[in-house]
Amino acid sequence: AAIQRRLVLAPNAEAELVFLLGEGQDLHEARSLVERYRKTDTKEVQEQVATRWNDILGAVRVKTPDRSFDLMINHWLLYQTVACRVLARSAFYQSGGAFGFRDQLQDVMALAVPLRNMTREHLLHAASRQFAEGDVQHWWHSPSGKGVRTRISDDYLWLPYAVAHYLEVTGDETLLDEVVPYLDGPVLTSEHDEMYFTPHSGLSEGTMFDHCRRALDRALSLVGSHGLPLIGTGDWNDGFNRVGREGSGESVWLGWFLDANLRRFANVAETRDPTLATAWREVASQLRSNLEAAAWDGDWYKRAFFDDGTPLGSSINPECRIDSIAQSWSVIHGGGQTARAQRAMASVEEYLVHRGDGLVLLFTPPFNNWEVDPGYIKGYLPGVRENGGQYTHAAIWCVIAFATLGDGDRAGELFGILNPINHASTRAGTHRYRVEPYVAAADVYSEAPHVGRGGWTWYTGSAGWMYRAGVEWILGFRLRGTRLVIDPCIPRAWRGFEISFRYHSARY
Repeated sequence: AAIQRRLVLAPNAEAELVFLLGEGQDLHEARSLVERYRKTDTKEVQEQVATRWNDILGAVRVKTPDRSFDLMINHWLLYQTVACRVLARSAFYQSGGAFGFRDQLQDVMALAVPLRNMTREHLLHAASRQFAEGDVQHWWHSPSGKGVRTRISDDYLWLPYAVAHYLEVTGDETLLDEVVPYLDGPVLTSEHDEMYFTPHSGLSEGTMFDHCRRALDRALSLVGSHGLPLIGTGDWNDGFNRVGREGSGESVWLGWFLDANLRRFANVAETRDPTLATAWREVASQLRSNLEAAAWDGDWYKRAFFDDGTPLGSSINPECRIDSIAQSWSVIHGGGQTARAQRAMASVEEYLVHRGDGLVLLFTPPFNNWEVDPGYIKGYLPGVRENGGQYTHAAIWCVIAFATLGDGDRAGELFGILNPINHASTRAGTHRYRVEPYVAAADVYSEAPHVGRGGWTWYTGSAGWMYRAGVEWILGFRLRGTRLVIDPCIPRAWRGFEISFRYHSARY
């Protein structure tokens, strides 16, 4: 559609045009909305919108020696997370509108302080997309609920992980007693990697605690020959969809993630089922032993094992020799042996941080000629998206890992490398980066002739993680129920910083 209006203005005259674009359930509702807003003071509406966003973005305000850091933390990252990821679920690069099970659960973790109710509401929504068997819809569309059931192995574990985070921040244990029905639908057979259909709410239901327990139980039932979780048709990296397609491949990263889940949720279970909490801690301890025995490669941790036992992310591989997320997650929740975890992150810095190009790579070298078939990731050109480019989501986990190790200099430096403002701080950088310098980009290319070119922007889970990395790990701001913990890990060059925090009617 096109709208045109011709105007003739006298010298110094002013005119205001208001174009209305909207939607309704039917023609009658659409017309009533048009009539309503024709009579509305548009400046008043704008002020209401501005007030709403100021309330959201003003819950936590920071002032540091790094102006670009402040702009992203105080404005753009949270706006990107709420407006694009949670509300719209759509952008130029992906106009889908679907909920992703793992995706929005990670997004709303960043909202636990400024939008606590939105986080709680989405946790319940996500739980309602879990099947009675413990697995979940990988993605679905509302309101029909039609979506895809898959063999992807990490999705359902994000529910207990996000719930544990919400409980830490808010202390709202009433969430665990909320009753949510399970989905009912066809179970995947050996002939199907995924199935697209509309499930329905089944006869069984459970509390949120039961939903989280069922997710953990499912993960513990799917273990391979090394005692590590099965990777299925992809873990966090969907592009590894053929690493474990036959049912024997294992994921090292998922091992660290499952270990973190077991230990975190054991703390949740302590007052409800102490025996279960003890059992989870024992399983987690054995899992860490299995990881150290099978996954350590000498200078870093392997990433996975193919169905036939071939390692992935190993120094013996010609491609994908080192993958960042197996290293960063050995650190983030303290699962890896201290000396090994520190050595693994040193390897990340050595092989995956390209300071000259301003990149933090997902893995290197990219897939190109190796005869193995890890999955559709190999369909990307080398250095593009997950195939050895900077995948910002994972790069931020490196920032968090370095901060966890107490290395504020490296955490701050890598945050600066990932900050989109710095990609466009010069004319040459702007022409190289080519995308918006005020929102997080999902990926940045790493191979010539496109080194440093931004890829997919706006619709990326890296925005929420980048916000959390800056606020929670670098500045060390953590709300814990009615307590406030400040435990910063800042660059030594910073003389200090300020935080303004609104809690109910008070400001600290």
